[in-house]
Amino acid sequence: MFRWILLFVLVVPALEIGIFIWAGGKVGPWWVIFLIILTGVVGAWLARKQGMETLFKARQSIATGQLPHTEIFDGVCILVGAAFLLTPGFITDAIGFCLLLPSTRRPIKRWMQKTLKIMMDKGTVTIINHRRR
Repeated sequence: MFRWILLFVLVVPALEIGIFIWAGGKVGPWWVIFLIILTGVVGAWLARKQGMETLFKARQSIATGQLPHTEIFDGVCILVGAAFLLTPGFITDAIGFCLLLPSTRRPIKRWMQKTLKIMMDKGTVTIINHRRR
């Protein structure tokens, strides 16, 4: 896992710089700056909207006595997606929008749930239930 994160941290910024230079040559540097700012603003708005909807759904689940497990995964995706959208770059923006939009978030959520289950089965992750009595 650490190798993937290290690779991501090293390779993605280099690719982003290359894309900035290429896009700046095609449409001009001011358009690139405008697009970076626009995706940040749209991403912040979308993250807030999706976050509030998820919070409302989580409260509804809790009110009916259910564990809001899908909403927790939604919240994680929204938080990470917002962070990616606030990071300048077209690759990170694409990842961020995929995590924020419900239709593209669904398969990512399923993958996260399967991965967590596998990790729990292997014992690499444990979840402790602290209930008040």
